[in-house]
Amino acid sequence: MANTLAPAAINHVMEGSAKSWVDLSGSGSPAIDDSLNASSVTDVGTGNRRINFASAMSNANYSVLAGMIQDGNTNGNRGASGHQVENKTTALYQYFVFFGSSASSDGGISDVAVDGGSVLGDLA
Repeated sequence: MANTLAPAAINHVMEGSAKSWVDLSGSGSPAIDDSLNASSVTDVGTGNRRINFASAMSNANYSVLAGMIQDGNTNGNRGASGHQVENKTTALYQYFVFFGSSASSDGGISDVAVDGGSVLGDLA
């Protein structure tokens, strides 16, 4: 049987690829474990991180997808969690990490042991 699928156009693949991603570890002073187009991470404060791009984005109209793997909590009582992007420029993005309430906490901004993010948009 012949392969009848046409290869994806190069521009389609380029437009749909992440232009930056970063894998971070360290809850107090985060460090980059691995990355693409991320030159550094800045610990702005508790649960507040800034990712600096190695190559600039063309504008600030890009999408940031972020997630956390763990926060060191071993009791398993964490509520919903997420990230809130605070600042986006062509040179960086900055976000807060939030945890929902648990049996012993009302939740709020928190440092995490492992997290990261991806950026979808256009490079300059």
